[in-house]
Amino acid sequence: MNRNLIIAIDGPAGAGKSTVAKEVARRLGYLFINTGAMYRAVAWQALRLGIALDDAERLGQLAQTARIELTGTVDAMAVLLDGRDITAEIVTPTVSEAASQVSAIPAVRRALVAQQQALGRAGGVVMEGRDIGTQVFPHAEVKIYLDATAEARAQRRHTDDLAKGFNSGPLAVTQAEIEARDQRDKTRADSPLMQAADAIYLDSSGLTITEVVERILGIVATV
Repeated sequence: MNRNLIIAIDGPAGAGKSTVAKEVARRLGYLFINTGAMYRAVAWQALRLGIALDDAERLGQLAQTARIELTGTVDAMAVLLDGRDITAEIVTPTVSEAASQVSAIPAVRRALVAQQQALGRAGGVVMEGRDIGTQVFPHAEVKIYLDATAEARAQRRHTDDLAKGFNSGPLAVTQAEIEARDQRDKTRADSPLMQAADAIYLDSSGLTITEVVERILGIVATV
């Protein structure tokens, strides 16, 4: 197998992209890049500085000048913003919601896509997000669109939040938030969430993480 493949894993919030991508990268000895963490970093900084989440001009400038680094290993990855470790601070529901809004701004996406392309250009990388196979690396050798029902994703998010010590409220509220985010992601003017024409569709609703990983590794082995 070619050891320098670009593997793009796209899909909606809560489909298990990060967990799956980490394990695929671990098994292949590839670099793992969580693009969502980059949007969270910009959102975190915007909240900290009091920048309105609909101020496209200031947010675009922020994304353009932000020095975002993803360091460490697959199992211990740190997110640095201008040299500051913000890994633990960007996993809150508040930052997640803000990132959803910030990521819809074209200037922010352009700035971060350029950074993502620089990080993954050499290959040997597993990159997950919303538009990796359609915008960031449209020529990726392996493209996966990882999906799951809104109900399954809400249950996973609810369980994950509780494990992190966050009280996300009733399950129905979590599902409504996920469905609202789906709508924003799929209808935004710039790089909307969609399955690339040559991506392989995987529904993880009734699968374990191990089963999803094995299916993706099987696909990679044929390339």
